[in-house]
Amino acid sequence: MDADLKSIAAARRCAETAFDAYRKFLGTDPAHIDAIVQAMADAIEPEAKRLGEMAVAETGYGNADHKRVKDLMNARGTADWLRDVTTLGMLWRDDATKIAAFGEPMGVVAALIPVTNPCSTVIFKVLSAVKAGNAIVCAPHPRGVKCGLEVVRIMANVADQMGAPKGLIQCLDQVTIQGTAELMKHRRTSVVMATGGPGMVKAAYSSGKPTLAVGAGNVPCYVHQSKRRELGEVAEMIIASKSFDYGTACVSEQAVIADPQIARDLRHELKLKGAYFCTPAEADGLAKIIFTDRQAMNPERVGQSPERLAELAGFSIPPRTKCLVSEESEVGWQRPLSAEKLNPVLAFYEAKDSAHGIELAHAIAKFEGWGHSAVIHADDPQIVAQFATIPTGRVLVNVPAIHGGAGYATDLEPSFMLGTGTWSGSITSDNVTALHLINIKRVAYANRPWRDIYQEYGA
Repeated sequence: MDADLKSIAAARRCAETAFDAYRKFLGTDPAHIDAIVQAMADAIEPEAKRLGEMAVAETGYGNADHKRVKDLMNARGTADWLRDVTTLGMLWRDDATKIAAFGEPMGVVAALIPVTNPCSTVIFKVLSAVKAGNAIVCAPHPRGVKCGLEVVRIMANVADQMGAPKGLIQCLDQVTIQGTAELMKHRRTSVVMATGGPGMVKAAYSSGKPTLAVGAGNVPCYVHQSKRRELGEVAEMIIASKSFDYGTACVSEQAVIADPQIARDLRHELKLKGAYFCTPAEADGLAKIIFTDRQAMNPERVGQSPERLAELAGFSIPPRTKCLVSEESEVGWQRPLSAEKLNPVLAFYEAKDSAHGIELAHAIAKFEGWGHSAVIHADDPQIVAQFATIPTGRVLVNVPAIHGGAGYATDLEPSFMLGTGTWSGSITSDNVTALHLINIKRVAYANRPWRDIYQEYGA
């Protein structure tokens, strides 16, 4: 049997088993579900270091210690938030309107897992799906199958021990594009959660099933002159976020835009925090190795260290460099480094004034990154309000992009699935959570005489 047939067979088997488990799981006491969710999250903690190392070894992407942090952030942060959220049973009631809302599971969730976050995304999606009373089948990237299987094994074993039906949490062990497509369109699949590249998102929306899918992000970071006294902190936030896990998070900063009054000082502070500003020739060399001739990221250059990228581009950098920076003035494919880069590489723009800085931020967000996220560092509320007209689902103020967007340094919902809205063809611009994985049933009592319709509108 060839690989596609094996993958299709695995998808069908998992979908049917998951559906049976979901039916058995229906009606489980929400308090018991909460206990299962917490136990699964607890089980990840002692394994996080090993899972981080495993992810880097299998995929070749990212920083093992940072992946450990991602796994813990999803296990602890997601579980902590879910503990206080009601997903099943009565969600709310309004005695004045005589309406009550009840949450019910959707069924079987098909969860597509990106190669850039092969463990942390599984953790987030499994906790969210089970909290909502669903079964889940994970479809990892072919380059992250071992990671996906191991995380699911850990979490499923705990759920089984606590009385969840076997098959509630599964992972495809044979993965091809055709097999993943079969899982998404299978008659037992109720909803698709898709995280990945544009091609995968398009395939998910073409599956014929209700789909939560998120697209690419080209996150601009505008630094206003009102932050003059805090440029050291601003620079540290930018470098910490962009260098985290070697830039594999699509919510991390992609371009820094500085007001002219502070541009020189910000460059200096960025250098102190580990940024290396490339010469024009070095930047051109970086662009050639990061992108292909087809105006797309080279997958072999994703999540690589600054040292490795510089070596491939043919130049050397100082020790302890955390991020490579290219000075830019244009936005578009004529300057590839103005696009999304899933590695520790930043574009840097010096604006003519604040209006031009905001204009550049809009142009960057619209170029290969509509709808995702944008960052502003400013103490002027009017400037923040002007910047917030940018076409993105999140506008993050005075925080690192990854820490703010994922809900750690802000009170946004903790999530590793950030909706990009209709700007980029997504059904939601929310931080996706378990609340997106339930059907909400309204029970509505009569609140006015039904016969009055004839007097009001005529018969």
